[in-house]
Amino acid sequence: MKFPLSDAPGHSWLGAPIDVRSLFAPEQAALMTTLRGLSSADWSKAAVPGWTVRDLAVHILGDFYGRLARDRDGHRDGPGPAPDETLEAFIHRTNHEWVDAHRRVSPAALTDTLELVGGQVSRFFEAADPDAQSLGVSWAGADPAPMWLDSARDFTEFWTHRQQIRHAIGLDTDADPQILSVVLDTFMRALPHTLREVTVPVGTQVQVLIDAPAGGVWTATATGGGWSLGEPDDGRPAAVVRSDAETTWRLCTRGIQPDTALARVRIDGDRQLAEAVCQIVSIVY
Repeated sequence: MKFPLSDAPGHSWLGAPIDVRSLFAPEQAALMTTLRGLSSADWSKAAVPGWTVRDLAVHILGDFYGRLARDRDGHRDGPGPAPDETLEAFIHRTNHEWVDAHRRVSPAALTDTLELVGGQVSRFFEAADPDAQSLGVSWAGADPAPMWLDSARDFTEFWTHRQQIRHAIGLDTDADPQILSVVLDTFMRALPHTLREVTVPVGTQVQVLIDAPAGGVWTATATGGGWSLGEPDDGRPAAVVRSDAETTWRLCTRGIQPDTALARVRIDGDRQLAEAVCQIVSIVY
């Protein structure tokens, strides 16, 4: 079933909605192709600091189960934050607990389970109402967030983890422009939140330009009450940050640090404003 996407007034500052519903199944298929192509040695290779490829695959399974339990099944049991524990600390702690609890699960059994549960996750998102109220997206400053953004957030997380597995085994980023363009578009929804403490005159604009074929142009405007991606481009940005797709997605997921990104991008105009843009983070970090 298809639902029309609307831009609810309360979320207009996030920019035009993104429809990722049809992309979960192909992303799931790509993940399974990657995992089933791994050698026994590949599973033990470092994927992200502190985690192997196998650990990262277990983490993905935890994300799958969490989404189905919470949003499909209405299941509310599970761990909660400790007193004075931040959201980020809680998420990192429970992620590690989940990974540690699955040490006894073999790669073969893990792959089979990911295929089964991942298919259910794809079907869940395909049937979701994108205009419904959903989980907050902390890095975008939206809580609650519209389901279209929550869905896009999960899609980019699954995509990012697949790239981390690819890199661990010596493969380059999957640069399919149809998918990568959606990933970059989603990551750029963090711009207003990234700039929230930057004080400039109302109407000031900053622009991020990412090279084609997967790129695009995003313009954030100071509105007085914050920053918005929903305002028209006046053609006179105070700063323009020109980047490539690889640098951008790695920066947004902290695969590289802002100083590294600043050395790679081209800046036109107000450098301080451009440097603020390069603090962007589009994951829980």
